Amino acid sequence: MNSAAAVKVEPKTKKVSPKKRKAKSLDKKKAKAGWVFVAPFLLVFLLIYVPVIFDSIRFSFNEMVNTSSGFLLTFVGWDNYEAAFFSDPLFVSTLTSGLQQLILEIPAIVIFSLFMAVLLNQKMVGRTLFRAIFFIPVILSTGLIDDIDMNNSFASYAEGGMEEESINQAGDLVTAMDLQAIFSTMKIGTGMVDYVVDIVNDVYQVVNRSGVQMLIFLAGLQSISPAIYESCTIDGATAWETFWKITFPMISPMILVNTVYTIIDSFTSSSNQVMNYIGRVYSERDGGNTLATAMYWVYFLIVILIIAVVAGILSAYTFYQRRD
Repeated sequence: MNSAAAVKVEPKTKKVSPKKRKAKSLDKKKAKAGWVFVAPFLLVFLLIYVPVIFDSIRFSFNEMVNTSSGFLLTFVGWDNYEAAFFSDPLFVSTLTSGLQQLILEIPAIVIFSLFMAVLLNQKMVGRTLFRAIFFIPVILSTGLIDDIDMNNSFASYAEGGMEEESINQAGDLVTAMDLQAIFSTMKIGTGMVDYVVDIVNDVYQVVNRSGVQMLIFLAGLQSISPAIYESCTIDGATAWETFWKITFPMISPMILVNTVYTIIDSFTSSSNQVMNYIGRVYSERDGGNTLATAMYWVYFLIVILIIAVVAGILSAYTFYQRRD
């Protein structure tokens, strides 16, 4: 009995296979390479952007007075934020209308870019040329070319003396009455008709701001294994079933990325009416620098809240393929 009791039972140790050990070491190397890649950005962010962000927050709670030796800050608490909401008659209305417009545009941009990416991913003659054609508006609507185009538009407007309303009416492709006649037998409400009208009339902006999203969707589509589509074809699945059962779930992470990207791009674009209004407050009003800073922080928090809500909702329906 004593000898039997004295026998020690050694715990079983799990043997890690060489493949798993190699995979873990490879993941560590990739993680280190990733940190090295983002290190310049993190360094610049900590040294330059963090102090600027801190000063911006400090300015929003102060009143700035210019003096001969520089400027003097006087702490006013939440007065700038209260003035933005209760004293400024246009900030809240501009913010509301801008958010409504972007809520309508963002789904249209994501859906259009997905639709075009699926088409441009098909095997056809001149596919590379068509991809380049659809990306050209992105190049033309950014940077120096965009500034030149905007200056030319202002010059034409000044010389022609045309009113903005007449220009917009001349550029409209469809009207609500046209679509109402088309949808009269479909029992579609006026709200949906107005939404379609706004999207069709704004198709130029939608195409211009869909190029990057198209490239991301194309990268996601090309990462799907052709063997999956071959098995679907053998099983007799239609193209419609293949899209909703295979393509759409496999690129759902790209939909999340493109939606967040489109939100940020739309809320910070040079044509955004809220950004333009806050910029006018900053440059045209006395003491508008601190008031505009408070407006920018309100706008920033609203954008962050919208991104968090959208990302949380889409993440619940996002499919991630396991590689193990």
